[in-house]
Parts: sequence; structure tokens; C-alpha cells
Amino acid sequence: MSLELAIILPTLNERDNLAPLVARIGSALEGTEYEIIVVDDDSADGTAEEARRLAAAHPRLRVIQRIGRRGLASAAIEGFCATAADYVAVMDADHQHDPALLPAMLEAVRGGEADVAVASRFLAGSSTDAWNAPQRERLSGAANRMARRLTGVDLSDPMSGYFLLSAVRARALSPRLSGIGFKILLDILASSPETLTVREFPLAFAARRSGASKLDRAVALDFLAGIYERFLGRIVPVRFALFGTVGAIGVLVHFAILLVLLEGLSVPFTSAQAAATFGAMSFNFWLNNWLTYRDQRLRGAAALFRGWAGFCASCAVGALANVALASLLEARGVYPFLAALAGIAVGSVWNYALSSRFVWGRF
Repeated sequence: MSLELAIILPTLNERDNLAPLVARIGSALEGTEYEIIVVDDDSADGTAEEARRLAAAHPRLRVIQRIGRRGLASAAIEGFCATAADYVAVMDADHQHDPALLPAMLEAVRGGEADVAVASRFLAGSSTDAWNAPQRERLSGAANRMARRLTGVDLSDPMSGYFLLSAVRARALSPRLSGIGFKILLDILASSPETLTVREFPLAFAARRSGASKLDRAVALDFLAGIYERFLGRIVPVRFALFGTVGAIGVLVHFAILLVLLEGLSVPFTSAQAAATFGAMSFNFWLNNWLTYRDQRLRGAAALFRGWAGFCASCAVGALANVALASLLEARGVYPFLAALAGIAVGSVWNYALSSRFVWGRF
């Protein structure tokens, strides 16, 4: 029999969850020719090594260990391109997605009933009682409502991470996908040149079996990345757009510091602009580390200090141009806050290029 289904498991620190999940998938797909592809983002807990250990005794299991690359969406795309199976499914490795749904989802797509089968947390008959994460549940619900408005996709759960479609279709759409963040299903549905038919299956969304969730409040930025990619991706690089969003918040910090120093403390403009630039730079480092580059987030006091110092050094030339141009314009009679804004604009592209490369190791 030919290989029919590939189950792609993007993983990050899921070592203890793998063996029981492989067993559950095997029980659910008895009689089906399938393979499991673990796409691991170089987990610190040895997930890739555990996957290789299991694969030595389980010929249906393969592992891709990615070095220097992270993210659920890009992991799923690599899985699409790594299999010879007719159909591909993406699901989490933490046991929140029930493998027992796979046969029905496969039959729906194989039989032509739908182009994509989706396991929904919010369809009638679904349950999130075991999730026990009301804040995450509200965030997911809000993101789903926004996704439906922006894309016209009429689903109860367009942000679901558990879905199945034909491998040929998945690979054909892969060049159109952003590969950023976690919203791979929404990206597939929004990027398809033709409207895809979808059938949803009610999912009893379970509690995580072991370990801690890798999703935090920064998932909102991943959703924002999807919106940028959808509407601006052909004009402005998505990562730069995200960096610019953080920078826009930093502008408010810059102006707040400038206002206090100029109006409250009567500090000369050049000194005030320099202090505001340094303060905004430090704020931008913290916010970019927490949000824009959260897949490469620096942790620990030593790493954070080195990263902050590297960020400031990378941005030093941009900051110098910022202060010099703003001071020149202000000296020639330009309104101080307009002069400051011009200085910020000049430094932003330089800051993005160097900090992306030398602080977080991304082009």
C-alpha cells in the first residue's frame, strides 16, 4: 500500500509527550499507511534525541531537527515538503489534540467532502473544559472573530492548530505562506487563490499532558504578523513591519521622555533628545526581545545585558544620525517634535538591519 497520511508534529520541549502520543496515533490509525514527522526546533530538553530513540524501534517515525529556525508555521511547511504521503495533518504534540479524530478527518478530505478538515474548539459539540485557561480561551475567541472579519473565512475556529488536507495542495500553497508564527491554517485559507471548502469536527480540547505551553501573550503579535503578511507582505517585509510596530510604540516613549526633560526640567534640546533616544532604544530592545524576536528570545541577566549592549551598539550610528539630524533641523527653526520625528525615521532602517543580524541572529 502507498503512504497515505503524514502527521506533522512541530515540537519545542515536548520530550515526555512524544512516546505516549506516538502510541495514541498508532491506535487511532490502525489499518492506515501513515508516518509521523517530528519537526523539532532544537529543543533544549532533548526532544529530537527522544524522537530518534523512538524512531529506531518505530519505522513510521521520522525527525527533522532544525538549527537556528523556529516557529510552528515554518515547521509545518517543512513537514509538507518532506513527505511522500498523499495527505498531511498538523497537530500539537502536547496531547491537547485528540488523534482519534484523524480517521474521520482523512475520510472527509479523501472522499471529496472538503478540501480541508479542521478540528474546532468552538463548534457545537466541542469542549474546552479541560483546557482550564480562560484568558487563553478569550484570546483565541477574539482572534477568531477578527480573522473571520478580515478574511471572510466562515469557520468557528480559523485559528485551530489541528487540520488535514492533501499534500499536493499544501505544497502548492507553501510558497504563498508567510511561515511566521502559529496561524498556519488561517494563512492557508487566506492564501489560496480559490476558496477552499472546509469541514469542521468538534474537538474535546484536552489539558496539556506534560510541560508548559510555549504560547504566551505574544501570540497576539503572531496574529498581527499574519495580518501584515496578508495585506502588506508584497510591499514591506513582515519582520520589518513588526519591528516598526514596536518602534512606533517606542516613539511614544521617546516623546514622553522628551516632554518631561524639555518642559519639566528645562534640559537643552540636544541633551534631551540624546536621553530620549537612549531611553526609547532601551525600551525597544526589551519589547523586541519579548515580542518581535520571541522565537529567539534572550533569557537570563547575562544574556539580556549582552543583548542590550549589542542592541545599543548596533543602533549607535542610527542614534547618532537621529540626534544630529534632529538637532540640525531644530536649530534651523523646525518645531522640536517634528525634528525629533525626522531623526527617528532616519535611524529606524539602520537599527532594524543591524540588530536583526547581530543581536538576535536573524536577517
